[in-house]
Amino acid sequence: MDIQTFRYAACGGGNTLLGLVVYYISFKFILKEQMLDLGFYAFKSHIAALFFSFCVSFPVGFFLMKYLVFVDSNVKWKTQLIRYLLFFILNLTFNYLLLKLFVEVLHVFVMLSQIITTAIIIIFSYFMQRHFTFKIINKEDIVPKTQ
Repeated sequence: MDIQTFRYAACGGGNTLLGLVVYYISFKFILKEQMLDLGFYAFKSHIAALFFSFCVSFPVGFFLMKYLVFVDSNVKWKTQLIRYLLFFILNLTFNYLLLKLFVEVLHVFVMLSQIITTAIIIIFSYFMQRHFTFKIINKEDIVPKTQ
């Protein structure tokens, strides 16, 4: 295992664990397994906990990936942030759909559903982060600007 893959596993694992802890605390203690009613829409507790978890995981994950894992990336940080955000939203959507499937259709226990969903997303994420968000741009691939 190369150092980058090790760092990805360590940082991603730590951030994933943080996300699961925030998810559990949100689900069990903040929401008390009750719906979150915003007045205009009511979220089921397992979905609201997912959003709380992602609000914590997003900034922590970006900084870990940028400054510890993909340090050799020469993509501008603003571009990385936008790509990370877009990818994060894609993952959030994917997580949301899988969670609804496991909990509401297949009736799998909430925390087990989140763990299974997280495992699926981790595998997908590594390849996307490495080859899209934090890729290395070869100087030959850069097209000079015409004046």
